[in-house]
Amino acid sequence: MKTWTIQASIFCLLPAALPVFSGQPKGALAPIALYNEFERDPPAPVKTALRDELASIMTPLGLRFEWRDLRGPRQKPAIELAVISFKGRCDAAGLLPRQGDSSGALGWTHISDGVILPFSDVDCDGIRRFLQPALLTVSSASREGAFGRAVARVLAHELYHIFADTTRHGSCGIGKEAYTVKDLLASGFRFEDQESKALKNGKAYALLAKGFEPPD
Repeated sequence: MKTWTIQASIFCLLPAALPVFSGQPKGALAPIALYNEFERDPPAPVKTALRDELASIMTPLGLRFEWRDLRGPRQKPAIELAVISFKGRCDAAGLLPRQGDSSGALGWTHISDGVILPFSDVDCDGIRRFLQPALLTVSSASREGAFGRAVARVLAHELYHIFADTTRHGSCGIGKEAYTVKDLLASGFRFEDQESKALKNGKAYALLAKGFEPPD
């Protein structure tokens, strides 16, 4: 079993990501079941920010998610799914002012015999260490939300590998190989054009389209 990772980074070669497609599909694609488990249940503001930010990143591409607790009761089958494990402590409490760790993976997606599997891990402890000095400059009222959005961006990167079915990285959008503190805490951070195309041309998108749901 191998893994594909997103790294922390100090620098980015390009100043900003290109925008995603602005066009919306004529109808809504069937939702993706996102089975998730947390080692430690996050505070409500973190969980809300995580889900809202992921939706804001993926909805313009027509991808919707139905969050399901991996340890919860059995639910109806899904057309497409991913299983996400959030490792460590997913909150912004007890941060230290020392410089964050700028090395190591923030998330990873599993690969077996060259096949990308729908299983990803997000390292909340790693994200905390990387961001902690910068997070301490954010107001206490906004800190949990900022952390939740950062976790969502790491998760979006891993979902990009799964649903675009690619091990390739972009140049400076969410699909790039390494992130800066600014990437994770900026007011906006999205997929660049080529990454968006990869998602829309992926096998998962075609499969979801077969489960088309008419608009409300």
